[in-house]
Amino acid sequence: FVFKLTAAKQQDHFFQAAYLEERDAWVRDIKKAIHCIDGGQRFARKSTRRSIRLPETINLSSLYLSMKDPEKGIKELKLEKDKKVFNHCFTGTSVIDWLVSSNSIRNRKEGLMLASSLLSEGYLQPAGDTSKAAAEGLSDTPFLDLCDAYYYFPDSGFFCEGNSSDDDVVLKEEFRGIVVKQGCLLKQ
Repeated sequence: FVFKLTAAKQQDHFFQAAYLEERDAWVRDIKKAIHCIDGGQRFARKSTRRSIRLPETINLSSLYLSMKDPEKGIKELKLEKDKKVFNHCFTGTSVIDWLVSSNSIRNRKEGLMLASSLLSEGYLQPAGDTSKAAAEGLSDTPFLDLCDAYYYFPDSGFFCEGNSSDDDVVLKEEFRGIVVKQGCLLKQ
């Protein structure tokens, strides 16, 4: 999940993300910044709280911790869609249902606003094509209250496995091992 950014002075900068979605989010934000700067505009990542007028009483960080609570939080599941298995994730509907049941919101419309804030601030990540398309602006709202829109917590251990060919299985076996030194992998 490493990518290289070459600056105008021919300086190379390498970035390493913890997972694929994080890398893609960085690339997306960097592309937006480049586009703004090339267009003569000032780039600033807008705070969700200001852009959607989130009430000051809502603390996204503590809400996130409540959502992750093993007893009372959102249950992470193994879900299947389009011959892919999504591990450690949940549906958009379950997020809104949880927000309603925990009295964090008054109605599902408020839930969409709050869940969109959690998504924008990185507390939730999109896990499937449906939710990724919405997060990239291809829907009315960045977060979807749907049973087939999947999301996950960034530090949950989420992974997706598809019905792979024999070649994919060989690749997965090739890259198993123990990290001995940053950037090096010892094969089993």
